[in-house]
Amino acid sequence: MTSLTDLRVIDMATLFAGPTAAMMLADHGADVIKIEHPLRGDPSRGHGTAVDGVGLWWKTMSRNKRAIAVNASTPGGADVIRTLVRDADVLIENFRPGTLERWGLSPEELHAINPRLVIGRMTGFGQFGPMSGQPGFGTMAEAMSGFAAVTGEPDGPPTLPPLGLADGIAGITMAYAVMVALHARERTGKGQVIDVAIIEPMLSIVGALVTAYKKAGVVPARTGNRSNSNAPRNVYRSRDGKWLAVSTSAQTIAERVVTLVGRPDLVEQPWFAHGHGRVEHVDELDEAVGSWIAARDASDVVAEFEKAEAAIAPIYTVADIATDPQFAALGSFVDLDDEEVGTLSLQNVTFRLSDTPGSVRWAGPKMGRHTDEVLAEAGLTDEQITVLRDGGVIV
Repeated sequence: MTSLTDLRVIDMATLFAGPTAAMMLADHGADVIKIEHPLRGDPSRGHGTAVDGVGLWWKTMSRNKRAIAVNASTPGGADVIRTLVRDADVLIENFRPGTLERWGLSPEELHAINPRLVIGRMTGFGQFGPMSGQPGFGTMAEAMSGFAAVTGEPDGPPTLPPLGLADGIAGITMAYAVMVALHARERTGKGQVIDVAIIEPMLSIVGALVTAYKKAGVVPARTGNRSNSNAPRNVYRSRDGKWLAVSTSAQTIAERVVTLVGRPDLVEQPWFAHGHGRVEHVDELDEAVGSWIAARDASDVVAEFEKAEAAIAPIYTVADIATDPQFAALGSFVDLDDEEVGTLSLQNVTFRLSDTPGSVRWAGPKMGRHTDEVLAEAGLTDEQITVLRDGGVIV
């Protein structure tokens, strides 16, 4: 038994943010119907590594979803969406503001069909404001949120992440928002519209940047792998050339680390008693920790840190992740068979529930794999499906 088997979700979003939200709902049993354009498909099919022309990112992002291909911009395609909405609980989309309205699928029109529908609208900049009509990707959010400005070496340029960070965080936010709206529906009986702008969830992870600026005029500088909140916090290279990450966010951990590396005298310094004081002496602390680690092999360093109950972790490559015993113990990856590329190892559900756990049941399907199945369930006859297919509305 899974938690969301009574939910039906229509995933009209493309690329990563909206589909991530739908993926998380699908992982816990929701019947997610992924809708793609019949000719173009979801652009995520072309991102990242491919095997025999099949994108593996798509396989992960669209796992547990049923895929249908419908051109929603045509009158016949819009009619298909209206039919599916009748029995749906959630619809997630990420078109530019006004697009659904132009197709005759505005929230008002959808709620006239199904007042209980929760509509999740994911855009780069939100449904209103001076930038609302502009195309917005995660990169824009990483730039505008302050994240890039504080990321990178002090004398280097701002740094963007080499992955869909903002999209992922926005997707998690949308999944949470959907569950909040569904909970509200239990009391009111009504669905509502969710407006998630990708630029906003990123603000929640960069800390109190704006608060500190408006209250104290602080504009943080880039610090590389150091932290401007506590020290020592950095990556250090061991004698055998491996990189290790050390964090001392808690005062007790900071004390254990400097004691371990042979500098218990630092603990007695007045400035050591709080994070910002340690940051002011970061060079001295980095020298103490870095020189101690540089004189030892990585395995010995990790063993000594673990014995001292201090926080350390090796810098993993993907090859390390694939063979790590902790990930294996957690079941962080699951192997399954796929009809297009054979055996795949996909990341498992990202949290564990004791009574109603989610699961990964299949990888992202072929385009249009479930079109006939879903439309037949919605009440369309074979003749109606044939007409739509012959007219290029569906695949």
